[in-house]
Amino acid sequence: MYSFDWTGSPRAWLTRMRDARTWRRVTPNVWLIGVTSLLTDISSEMIASILPLYLVVFLGMSPFMFGVIDGLYPGVTSLVRWFGGVAGDRSRRHKELAAAGYAVSALSRIGWLVAGANPSWIAATVTADRVGKGVRTAPRDALISLSSAPQDLGQSFGVHRAMDAAGAMLGPLAAFVLLALAPRRFDLVFVASFAMGIIGLAVLLLFVRNPDAAAPPAVVASTTGQLRALLSQPKVWTAVAASAALAAVTVSDAFIYLSLQRQGVVSAAAIPLLYVGTNCVYLLLAVPFGAMADYVPRWKVFLGGHVMMVAIYLILLIPNLPIGGVAAVLLLLGGYYAATDGVLSALISGALPRELRGSGLGLVATAVNIARLLASVGFGWLWSRRGGPAALMAFAIAMPVVILVCGWALRRTEREIIET
Repeated sequence: MYSFDWTGSPRAWLTRMRDARTWRRVTPNVWLIGVTSLLTDISSEMIASILPLYLVVFLGMSPFMFGVIDGLYPGVTSLVRWFGGVAGDRSRRHKELAAAGYAVSALSRIGWLVAGANPSWIAATVTADRVGKGVRTAPRDALISLSSAPQDLGQSFGVHRAMDAAGAMLGPLAAFVLLALAPRRFDLVFVASFAMGIIGLAVLLLFVRNPDAAAPPAVVASTTGQLRALLSQPKVWTAVAASAALAAVTVSDAFIYLSLQRQGVVSAAAIPLLYVGTNCVYLLLAVPFGAMADYVPRWKVFLGGHVMMVAIYLILLIPNLPIGGVAAVLLLLGGYYAATDGVLSALISGALPRELRGSGLGLVATAVNIARLLASVGFGWLWSRRGGPAALMAFAIAMPVVILVCGWALRRTEREIIET
């Protein structure tokens, strides 16, 4: 379905990156979806970046309870991503479903204004936000995939993820500035977040086109039948299982930043700036890593990102971590996202027929986010019972084992995709 130049040199890849024709192959639809994601991520990351500060430091929530709330971010999303993808494939209205998800997330920002310190209201607000993200993600990625040529999927997803990362970088910076100007005025952050979410939704509705809008709806007997159609392909379920296994041993950003704060390397007020640093690196590397994934085997780039995560665990275990360790963590974490997020979508897209593109991407996202929920709750429980270093050590031991097993499986799977 696509091909690699397995024998090319790094110089050839760099030449491709400098070639203007490479960038022109990214369609206007992908750029516009990227603008929507940029604005939406400014909105969402303004809140996500202050949650460790707001919930743990300001409200005094325990690491275990924070792990549960943090786990809701990927966990709730996982429950609806599959259905968003299925609905998009059946109706061929990927844009409209994505817009509905963006609208729900934007409106959920208002919930923070009334939640206060009530754990139930906090959980409900996070749940609403994540339902919106779950509904929109698979249709959005299907739009990107259907708007791109198979050989340019890595580049297209890389451009989108770079714009996504730009928003994720600007959001925490905006939150930091607002709180610096008006300390403890978290309500200002919530209102500004709502406004940016509405603007992002408007860009999608007004300018993005639906590639499959004129196509007849897909005929699928049932949701169960669609799931069987996907999992009947070994290359699909292998990729789903491998990506979920890796996610299950991945520590969330929030816990990484809390580990740095508990070591005394950074102050609690500076936590939003850690998100800025990570996403700055992500922004710089997303397109090069995405283009690399069109040039070398995508499974190598994907697993390389998880090797970076192992390095992060080891750095966080260093006693009396110097300030240079913080920079190393942010560099590696940004590199991890650049090498995994869009690259996984590109890898999976190559295995999926057009009529199952949205549901297939939704299935993978569902599996990954359930695994991330378990990882957050498990890590928070270990931290509460044994301490942060012990939790990090457990994940640092588990990740290399999973990488070795998944590396063998993904290498075989990608060769099958290329030969199809």
